[in-house]
Amino acid sequence: MLTWRGLGGLLGVVLALNGHAGVFPERPLTMVIGYAAGGSTDVQGRVLAEVLAEQLGQPVTVSNLPGAGGAVAASMLASSTEQGYVFQYGISSTISISPLLAPASYNLDSFTYVAGLSLDQSAYVTGGQSGFKDWPSLLTYLRENPGQVYVTQTAEDRLLTRAIAKREGRQLRIVPTSGGAGMAPLVTSGEVIFAYSGGTHTAFTDSGQMRVLASLAKERLLGYPDVPTLRELGYDLALHAVRIVSVPADTPAEQVRVLADALAAAVRDPRFIEVTEVRIRQPIQFMPGPQVKDMLSQQVREYRQLIDEIGLQ
Repeated sequence: MLTWRGLGGLLGVVLALNGHAGVFPERPLTMVIGYAAGGSTDVQGRVLAEVLAEQLGQPVTVSNLPGAGGAVAASMLASSTEQGYVFQYGISSTISISPLLAPASYNLDSFTYVAGLSLDQSAYVTGGQSGFKDWPSLLTYLRENPGQVYVTQTAEDRLLTRAIAKREGRQLRIVPTSGGAGMAPLVTSGEVIFAYSGGTHTAFTDSGQMRVLASLAKERLLGYPDVPTLRELGYDLALHAVRIVSVPADTPAEQVRVLADALAAAVRDPRFIEVTEVRIRQPIQFMPGPQVKDMLSQQVREYRQLIDEIGLQ
């Protein structure tokens, strides 16, 4: 016969088990990266996944879903019912500008932003055997040889490049790739004249296989302090791209908090510091989710204005 004391003890066990069962995460997670394996986002993301697995106590699997500069992965995430168990690691421009340039199944409000982790060190690069020592020499060549190929990875770098080409009166063939891993062999082989790189170039510049011509960031690049910015070259243009973690908009706040806490710890881990600051030469800058949302909102307004100015719809 169950006594009141026995019933109370049983209820206590049930409540304890139920409370434990509700702790996030209870099962493995998936990090979606919208670029092919081998590029700088993938290299950094895989280290981040390893660190997060230890922080969260669950495996974190990396799933590469390349296409449209990260937009394919973002579309998948926006419609995901997995909430915090599936999250995207990628570049902020996928959210701020891609939907402005092409029809998209997502917008700024389709996601909850967990955190920003590092500042993208985007650049214009050329092959080490191209003979171009700087940006002015490239412009001279493009004037004398119209129709050269420019390799793009994101909607954001395409927009800036079209704006520069229009201003300079240059004709380019703009060819997309699925990420840095697709860009690198085209540039190092000399098959294309110049390209956008979000960080993959850092693996090729020390050997002389690539040369950085201009920083697309607001400041000079961490690993290339002698290379001028676009603004220093006379263009009022810059890419302030941040590598961010986002989840579907309906993800419970507590799960977002758990992920944010794990990310805040991850950016202090020596493995993440090494891959970010040493290997791909990016400044680590942790941004809370609300700050990421404010930044993206401001960028949407700025990019709309730029699109109006250069006539792209």
